[in-house]
Amino acid sequence: MRNNLWMGLGLGAGLALGLVAAATQNVSLLAVAQALSPVGTLFLNLISMCALPLVVGAVFTGVAGLGDLRQVGRLGIKTLGFFWGTAIAAIAIGFVMAALILPLAPIAPEQQAMLRDMAGADTTMAHRAAELPSGLSFLVDLVPRNPIRAAADFNLLPLVFFIVALGLAAATLSEEKRRPLVELADALTQAMIRIVHWVLALAPIGIFALVSSTAARFGWPLVRAMLVFLVALVLGFAVLIAGVLVPLALLVGRHRPFAFLRSVLPSWAMGFSTTSSIASLPVMLDGAERLRLPRRISGFILPLAASINRPGGALYQTLAVCFVAGLYGTPLGAAARVEAAVAVFLASLTIPSVPSASVISLAPAFLQIGLPLSGMSLLLGLDRVPDMFRTMTNVVGHVTAAATISGPEREPAP
Repeated sequence: MRNNLWMGLGLGAGLALGLVAAATQNVSLLAVAQALSPVGTLFLNLISMCALPLVVGAVFTGVAGLGDLRQVGRLGIKTLGFFWGTAIAAIAIGFVMAALILPLAPIAPEQQAMLRDMAGADTTMAHRAAELPSGLSFLVDLVPRNPIRAAADFNLLPLVFFIVALGLAAATLSEEKRRPLVELADALTQAMIRIVHWVLALAPIGIFALVSSTAARFGWPLVRAMLVFLVALVLGFAVLIAGVLVPLALLVGRHRPFAFLRSVLPSWAMGFSTTSSIASLPVMLDGAERLRLPRRISGFILPLAASINRPGGALYQTLAVCFVAGLYGTPLGAAARVEAAVAVFLASLTIPSVPSASVISLAPAFLQIGLPLSGMSLLLGLDRVPDMFRTMTNVVGHVTAAATISGPEREPAP
């Protein structure tokens, strides 16, 4: 708990330094904030160093440790149903927030016309969007031709597919043959968690460096330009967390409010600070241990959630579509909203592990309802601040999935 306090202080101090540097344009402060950027990158590298072996060990242990393949099937259906249900709820909340908040900052018709005139230079963004997997190509790319290459490229979803398949195969083996594999994977997981605890001792410094350099780079002009959009996003994320996700953990998972929040708040703070679900995975697993969730279940759900569960991304993309449509003066009727919702739902399940992926993967939704891809460029340049709240909401969704699905089976208190 003491380290959590230092993490909070690091976050606050980083924001203060960065915003003051951006507001005053003081050369010394800007130089300090910029010089801290490599420190933040080093901290992220240390966390990322642990992520891949942690995913491999945790997923394999969770799948192979179940033993009964019918149990794996039931757990998989529950988990995917939770992911899909919360994504649909996030999309609905995004449309409501867009209708209530975005009209507070109307765009003049002449400004909309100017933006439409600038919408011709979409070639770079369109090329990047064309590289995203979709439809049958996504299913093909889901099966790695070379699992080692997928691991080297940090392409986690195909790697998770391979590890799940390997775990299912191990689950069919006899107990005598399966036990050494499960014990080895579990030992790997525990060793990586131990390394992560060492790395987290440096978290206050790393978070301070990350946040200060980011705030100095964007500053108040960016915050003012996106104020209404950010307000709508934050309110939407708050409604999703407080009105959907946490109640599921408390009511369905049957957790006590204080014990639940105390166990999982560190992972939420890590997601907010690092903007990475994968970097937050070790802290999520630690929170699951504190909640006494069965390791064989949380070890399956949390790595899978960190790879494909994006409730915050679904809400963000819904609001982003509505926001850009307002910028360009594109009307969104009932049919267009349904088409956008379907495109966002599919995109939220296939967001790749690349920077600002929630922005880049908006291309299908934009193309579906006729929005220029240049609107993605506007969002991409301003994405750091929304990404913090979006990733935190994703992490809340990951932890809630594990707490809700495995909560009734949690281990008794010692």
